Amino acid sequence: MIGRLNHVAIAVPDLEAAAAQYRDTLGASVGAPQDEPDHGVTVVFIELPNTKIELLYPLGEDSPIRGFLDKNPSGGIHHVCYEVDDILVARDRLKSQGARVLGSGEPKIGAHGKPVLFLHPKDFNGCLVELEQV
Repeated sequence: MIGRLNHVAIAVPDLEAAAAQYRDTLGASVGAPQDEPDHGVTVVFIELPNTKIELLYPLGEDSPIRGFLDKNPSGGIHHVCYEVDDILVARDRLKSQGARVLGSGEPKIGAHGKPVLFLHPKDFNGCLVELEQV
Protein backbone atom coordinates (compact mmCIF):
# COMPACT_ATOMS: atom_id res chain seq x y z
CA MET A 1 0.00 0.00 0.00
CA ILE A 2 2.70 2.53 0.88
CA GLY A 3 5.04 3.74 -1.78
CA ARG A 4 8.32 5.53 -1.50
CA LEU A 5 9.48 7.62 1.44
CA ASN A 6 8.45 11.18 0.58
CA HIS A 7 10.22 12.95 3.45
CA VAL A 8 11.46 12.87 7.03
CA ALA A 9 10.26 15.86 9.05
CA ILE A 10 12.46 17.43 11.70
CA ALA A 11 11.12 20.00 14.16
CA VAL A 12 13.68 22.75 14.71
CA PRO A 13 13.94 25.59 17.26
CA ASP A 14 15.60 27.95 14.73
CA LEU A 15 14.47 27.52 11.14
CA GLU A 16 17.02 29.89 9.63
CA ALA A 17 19.96 28.25 11.43
CA ALA A 18 18.79 24.74 10.51
CA ALA A 19 18.33 25.67 6.84
CA ALA A 20 21.78 27.29 6.80
CA GLN A 21 23.32 24.17 8.35
CA TYR A 22 21.90 21.94 5.60
CA ARG A 23 22.82 24.44 2.87
CA ASP A 24 26.26 25.59 4.07
CA THR A 25 27.59 22.66 6.08
CA LEU A 26 26.07 19.74 4.18
CA GLY A 27 25.85 21.39 0.75
CA ALA A 28 22.18 20.51 0.24
CA SER A 29 19.64 22.22 -1.98
CA VAL A 30 17.42 24.15 0.45
CA GLY A 31 14.07 25.65 -0.53
CA ALA A 32 12.45 28.85 0.71
CA PRO A 33 10.35 28.89 3.88
CA GLN A 34 6.64 28.44 3.28
CA ASP A 35 3.87 29.02 5.81
CA GLU A 36 1.26 26.29 6.13
CA PRO A 37 -1.45 27.89 8.30
CA ASP A 38 -3.79 24.86 8.11
CA HIS A 39 -1.08 22.80 9.80
CA GLY A 40 0.34 25.50 12.10
CA VAL A 41 3.86 25.28 10.69
CA THR A 42 6.42 27.00 8.55
CA VAL A 43 8.34 24.47 6.46
CA VAL A 44 11.57 24.38 4.51
CA PHE A 45 12.22 21.45 2.19
CA ILE A 46 15.69 20.10 1.59
CA GLU A 47 15.95 18.19 -1.68
CA LEU A 48 18.02 15.02 -1.63
CA PRO A 49 18.60 12.66 -4.56
CA ASN A 50 16.28 9.99 -3.11
CA THR A 51 13.88 11.90 -0.81
CA LYS A 52 13.40 15.17 1.09
CA ILE A 53 13.96 16.50 4.59
CA GLU A 54 11.23 18.81 5.88
CA LEU A 55 12.26 21.31 8.54
CA LEU A 56 9.28 22.28 10.72
CA TYR A 57 8.94 25.45 12.75
CA PRO A 58 5.89 26.63 14.75
CA LEU A 59 3.52 29.04 13.03
CA GLY A 60 1.31 30.67 15.66
CA GLU A 61 0.69 29.95 19.31
CA ASP A 62 -1.46 26.86 18.67
CA SER A 63 1.11 25.08 16.51
CA PRO A 64 1.49 21.37 17.31
CA ILE A 65 5.21 21.86 16.73
CA ARG A 66 5.41 24.30 19.64
CA GLY A 67 4.40 21.53 22.05
CA PHE A 68 6.88 19.14 20.46
CA LEU A 69 9.69 21.69 20.87
CA ASP A 70 8.66 22.37 24.49
CA LYS A 71 9.33 18.68 25.16
CA ASN A 72 12.37 18.54 22.84
CA PRO A 73 14.01 21.99 22.98
CA SER A 74 16.84 21.01 20.63
CA GLY A 75 14.36 19.69 18.06
CA GLY A 76 14.16 16.20 16.64
CA ILE A 77 12.53 13.89 14.15
CA HIS A 78 8.81 14.63 14.16
CA HIS A 79 7.37 12.28 11.51
CA VAL A 80 7.97 10.25 8.38
CA CYS A 81 5.87 10.65 5.25
CA TYR A 82 5.03 7.82 2.87
CA GLU A 83 3.39 8.15 -0.51
CA VAL A 84 0.14 6.38 -1.36
CA ASP A 85 -1.75 6.18 -4.65
CA ASP A 86 -5.20 6.78 -3.14
CA ILE A 87 -5.37 8.35 0.29
CA LEU A 88 -9.04 7.48 0.91
CA VAL A 89 -8.49 3.80 0.07
CA ALA A 90 -5.39 3.78 2.30
CA ARG A 91 -7.29 5.50 5.14
CA ASP A 92 -10.20 3.08 4.97
CA ARG A 93 -7.92 0.05 4.86
CA LEU A 94 -5.87 1.29 7.82
CA LYS A 95 -8.97 2.13 9.87
CA SER A 96 -10.42 -1.34 9.17
CA GLN A 97 -7.21 -2.78 10.62
CA GLY A 98 -7.48 -0.66 13.78
CA ALA A 99 -5.12 2.21 12.94
CA ARG A 100 -6.18 5.63 14.21
CA VAL A 101 -6.27 8.58 11.85
CA LEU A 102 -5.64 11.89 13.61
CA GLY A 103 -7.97 14.88 13.35
CA SER A 104 -11.29 14.54 11.57
CA GLY A 105 -10.07 11.65 9.45
CA GLU A 106 -10.53 13.72 6.31
CA PRO A 107 -7.45 14.59 4.26
CA LYS A 108 -6.08 18.13 4.33
CA ILE A 109 -3.95 19.71 1.66
CA GLY A 110 -0.29 19.49 2.66
CA ALA A 111 2.80 21.51 1.84
CA HIS A 112 3.14 19.89 -1.60
CA GLY A 113 -0.44 20.81 -2.52
CA LYS A 114 -1.58 17.19 -2.21
CA PRO A 115 -3.96 15.46 0.25
CA VAL A 116 -2.36 14.24 3.49
CA LEU A 117 -3.41 12.36 6.63
CA PHE A 118 -1.57 11.60 9.87
CA LEU A 119 -1.67 8.29 11.72
CA HIS A 120 -1.41 7.95 15.50
CA PRO A 121 2.17 7.25 16.62
CA LYS A 122 1.02 4.69 19.20
CA ASP A 123 -0.18 2.52 16.32
CA PHE A 124 3.19 2.70 14.51
CA ASN A 125 5.93 1.96 17.06
CA GLY A 126 5.95 5.48 18.48
CA CYS A 127 6.40 7.15 15.08
CA LEU A 128 3.97 9.72 13.73
CA VAL A 129 3.21 8.73 10.13
CA GLU A 130 2.02 11.04 7.41
CA LEU A 131 0.47 9.68 4.22
CA GLU A 132 0.54 11.80 1.09
CA GLN A 133 -1.40 11.01 -2.06
CA VAL A 134 0.75 11.20 -5.19
